[in-house]
Amino acid sequence: MPSVRFSLNGVETNIDADPDCSLLNILRATLGMTGPHFGCGTNECGACNVMVGDRALAACDTPLWSVAGKDITTLEGLGSTEAPHPLQRAFIAEQALQCGYCVPGILMSAAALLKRNPAPTSDDVKAALDRNLCRCGSHNRMVRAVLRAAAEIEPR
Repeated sequence: MPSVRFSLNGVETNIDADPDCSLLNILRATLGMTGPHFGCGTNECGACNVMVGDRALAACDTPLWSVAGKDITTLEGLGSTEAPHPLQRAFIAEQALQCGYCVPGILMSAAALLKRNPAPTSDDVKAALDRNLCRCGSHNRMVRAVLRAAAEIEPR
């Protein structure tokens, strides 16, 4: 098997696997990252989003070979129980989750937005989260949570 090297949550990682295998499969089955969830398998729902560099990317249809040499962040690398990311704190404060299945992907989309634009408008947040599906109807609270986190990260 060929070897693919990348940084995962700040840790250099080397995987011997089929380079055409999906990144989601490698993250969950091989590396034990349970943050990215399998949703649709066709880059339609955002449940599997991870951050590659400063962009949200659907891991379900991303081949492993395409992330060679790149920095990947999953929910596990965003924050911890002891030191949650401002987005995680804001989502709790705004009660911006219900079942929680979509939230890891939404958090990664929001984190990517805030990395590129630390002071987004409501429209910026809506555009960034547009490809993330949530069946619980928490969209407005999610937008408020992202704006709340942005204010904490980058006071206006």
